[in-house]
Amino acid sequence: MSQRSKVIQLYKTLLYMGRDYPRGYEFFKKNLKKAFEKNKGETDPEKIDKMLAHGNYVIKELEALYMLRKYRTLKNRYQNL
Repeated sequence: MSQRSKVIQLYKTLLYMGRDYPRGYEFFKKNLKKAFEKNKGETDPEKIDKMLAHGNYVIKELEALYMLRKYRTLKNRYQNL
């Protein structure tokens, strides 16, 4: 898989995950676009790999954030019974 396709796949994944972002989808989309445009001229394959690794880390952090939010919601629902 080429780096270009990895970057596109990362962008699509992050964009999809941004739908549930606490501060809103538009906020997430705007900042995501800024972050990708800031680095669009990068040509060093090692730096691109580091940025892809960081993007995958962000995906894992977002998943953890969403799971924590679901856990807190369920905890609050059943605590009030």
